[in-house]
Amino acid sequence: MKIFDVTLTISPESITWPGDAPVSLQRFRKIEEGANANATRMDMAAHTGTHVDAPYHFFMDGKGVDQLSLDILVGLALVVEFDEAVEVIDAQALEKQNIPAGTQRVLFKTRNSQLWAKQVKEFQPGFVGVNVEGANYLVQHGIRLVGIDYLSVSPYKKSRPTHEALLGAEMVIIEGLDLSSVCAGLYQLYCLPTKLKDADGAPARVILLGDD
Repeated sequence: MKIFDVTLTISPESITWPGDAPVSLQRFRKIEEGANANATRMDMAAHTGTHVDAPYHFFMDGKGVDQLSLDILVGLALVVEFDEAVEVIDAQALEKQNIPAGTQRVLFKTRNSQLWAKQVKEFQPGFVGVNVEGANYLVQHGIRLVGIDYLSVSPYKKSRPTHEALLGAEMVIIEGLDLSSVCAGLYQLYCLPTKLKDADGAPARVILLGDD
């Protein structure tokens, strides 16, 4: 089995969502200045890099990220790859994928993955996302976790309908996956978001285990 690290590296150069503060990593204790050890202070939004959305992100009475079940965050996941011509993941695009009945976790690889492979440094508003029809399709077919290869599962400036459909069904959302070196197929998923109390989301380390 091969380990695929599909997590984006967080740094001051990381792409952030428009309006979010940039990432700051500052050493406030330095060995070269006489400190016993190096120590770093972090300042960034909870939805930075590869991260998990909790229901509280869009619902005031929704669960925080610390309340998400590990039974959903760990298990078999199907990586589904869409043709480069697909601009939005709707019900029709999903129907063409013939996702097997009983599938609980899906990760979507789109043309977005090329942005990570090419190390594009600027936010791209034209990224591929799931519209509300696609979100409803996933809910109706019993999907419990969905991941995508850019910073939002929904198309730009159309966040609420998709997120409300998914999170309202208590589906876990993973955003900001780097699937550029992963092929379509079945993998063992391990997604461990930082356990931030009552938070609407949190950065996560995400790996896939699959055949080399």
